[in-house]
Amino acid sequence: MADSARPDRSCTGWIVLLVTALVATPTPSAEPLDIRRDIVVYGATSGGIVAAIQARACGRTVVLVEPGRHLGGLTAGGLGATDIGNKAAIGGLSRDFYRRVGRHYAADTAWVQERREDYESRRRAAGEQEMWTFEPHVAEQVYRDWLREAGVEVVFEARLDLGARGVEQEGRRIVAFRTEDGRRFAGAMFIDATYEGDLMAKAGVAYHVGREAEAVHGESLNGIRVAHATKHQFTHDVDPYVRRGDPASGLVPLVSPDPPGTDGEGDRRVQAYNFRMCTTDVPENRRDWPKPEGYDEREFELLLRNFEAGDRRVPWNPVWMPNRKTDTNNNFAISTDYIGHSDAYPEADHATRERIVADHRRYQTGLMWTLANHPRVPAAVREHFQRLGLAKDEFVDNDNWPHQLYVREARRMISDVVMTQHHCQQRVIADDPVGLGAYNMDSHNCQRYVTAAGVVRNEGDIQVGVSPYRIAYRSIRPRREECENLLVPVCLSASHIAYGSIRMEPVFMVLGQSAATAASLAIGAGTSVQDVDYAVLRERLLADGQVLEWTGPVRGAAAGRDAASLRGIVVDNAAAKVVGAWSSSASIGGFVGSDYLHDGDADKRAAGDGEKQVVFTAAVPRAGTYEVRIWFTHSGNRAARVPVTVGLPDGPRT
Repeated sequence: MADSARPDRSCTGWIVLLVTALVATPTPSAEPLDIRRDIVVYGATSGGIVAAIQARACGRTVVLVEPGRHLGGLTAGGLGATDIGNKAAIGGLSRDFYRRVGRHYAADTAWVQERREDYESRRRAAGEQEMWTFEPHVAEQVYRDWLREAGVEVVFEARLDLGARGVEQEGRRIVAFRTEDGRRFAGAMFIDATYEGDLMAKAGVAYHVGREAEAVHGESLNGIRVAHATKHQFTHDVDPYVRRGDPASGLVPLVSPDPPGTDGEGDRRVQAYNFRMCTTDVPENRRDWPKPEGYDEREFELLLRNFEAGDRRVPWNPVWMPNRKTDTNNNFAISTDYIGHSDAYPEADHATRERIVADHRRYQTGLMWTLANHPRVPAAVREHFQRLGLAKDEFVDNDNWPHQLYVREARRMISDVVMTQHHCQQRVIADDPVGLGAYNMDSHNCQRYVTAAGVVRNEGDIQVGVSPYRIAYRSIRPRREECENLLVPVCLSASHIAYGSIRMEPVFMVLGQSAATAASLAIGAGTSVQDVDYAVLRERLLADGQVLEWTGPVRGAAAGRDAASLRGIVVDNAAAKVVGAWSSSASIGGFVGSDYLHDGDADKRAAGDGEKQVVFTAAVPRAGTYEVRIWFTHSGNRAARVPVTVGLPDGPRT
């Protein structure tokens, strides 16, 4: 067989030689107690699957070790509305996955609940080979067939032993790891492709959990974001106390008693997790929402009060998949994200994580039953949720509930390069790219707290657009002094806000392929992952179809003007009282501070003009005559008749 370290051959050049040599063995109980392969991949997430397939394509023996019973992580766990940012940034085996999905849906037999021509998806252009929206069971079947075709050995129900014997090391190298049932997996190279980073942590690699302070990496979007918390926010004031107006009565559920902290400071909070439910409106395939055992309506008092306060929005975001199914995500102030209840997950042991997962399921199941049935929910909202229910033909071994919790972030490695906001906005450009990121810098809310005024607010949601940017090889391998034969394509080295952009399933597949290629080159050269020749790695990645450079248009974040540079008393939107659902943006220059607010013309579309306000209160030092000036960004789509009311001693003037 050809030497896999030779730079003039692409890994994919050998796959045909290998397919006939091995047969995939996805069985959970027939493996020997000691398994030794060139490359051991821990975690059959999308990134782990592609890493294993690429390892075989590079001529290496490989075993894919999965803690659970299913393949594909979130991609097969309900997230069928692919978060991608820019499709042109995705190449290699990642794009091949979506082409395989496209071939599945090209067959008439794939369309059971609707006709292909009736399915309208703005995520697929006419004639496009790839399919970016898909049903969960289709994704898992595509992965299963692909692994079998590539000859990848898969071991299920093999959780890493988190005790002292879990990882064997000699010097700065992992020799093997053990699972809870005593099996031992040895290899020359290891890839941790889990969402949690357990193997990475057990190997002694440095990592971070939570949000860094802005000062750590000189970022402007990291840390606590109270003043800028405008998205997925309460649009009306809601009383948080058990007896309204009485703090001594305690807080209703879903509200934290802790203060939110200081803007820009770091904390240990992670963005909230949820389940991406697959629902349908096809009666014969739809289940009524089950009422969970032990249901207590008091847990959802905040939700009910929010409706009664005037927020009549439907609090979820179902995106249509083929066959009249949805990928359903969080939306608005109180929804499927279990805010404040995910923080312990990243570093928890297996038993604690199981309890956290069960608690998230209990909350979300109870939420859905409440929305569909409780008399205090507006009738129009109840009717909406009664039209949709869990799809009977998805997740059939788990009571139609997704088998994967959406772990949006957990541990993040700290390596020689930490991907930051500066990389995402291309103020810093990696010189060793192994893939591109392209999605918004995105974080869901991290906490729900009580303001000084005694009302409830969410904090942590950020959505700032980017152009495709380079992801450094040095961000997926550890520091030399910590581990020399481990690659980490999922829990990679990135700040909270940069990880919020990178953490998308197509990108995990891109990085999984690059990690496996680097591991193979390290084996061939008899070296560490730190000493892989990047020029050789780059040549191999390009030969295998990876996209490492972006030559299209670049959207930069417009710079805001420092409020301190303006004369007089300046009140920015960050210090204003916001009423209604506003969005923040920094895409058009000319604003003051870090962003500006807009409503996306949503009020006009909803025939609700005038329901949103931003109140700017100036601290006037002394009596006198003052000139009131308004600073705003100029654009052709700005409203021309926004009323501006100035409060004066003799009454307001508009």
